[in-house]
Amino acid sequence: MAQLEARLEAYRKAQDPGPQNADGHSQAQLAWRMVTELVAGLGLGMAIGYGLDYLAGTAPFGMLVFTLLGFVAGVKTMLRSSAEVQRRSTVEEAGKDGTPEGVRDEEGRDGDGSAR
Repeated sequence: MAQLEARLEAYRKAQDPGPQNADGHSQAQLAWRMVTELVAGLGLGMAIGYGLDYLAGTAPFGMLVFTLLGFVAGVKTMLRSSAEVQRRSTVEEAGKDGTPEGVRDEEGRDGDGSAR
């Protein structure tokens, strides 16, 4: 029985797809997500600026302003996504020792090892 369990464990390790975060996404998928968010912000800002320029006849000023605003919005969204991934990674790491975050042990330390 022990041999069978060892073989099953070896098989499971061989089938492991590699490092992934809490959502099950690889690092490449996260990178593409962030690139897509930035490009979407730029494209949306440029489209809004072009449309306003067309209606108001102020070309190219609206497009320039809204493209910059779209870039800022895309970067802000990327930073928010990055913070979310970092937070999930931290929570996952804190839970590996078996002590849930926010639960104190006998010595008054939280699950992350910090004392309060």
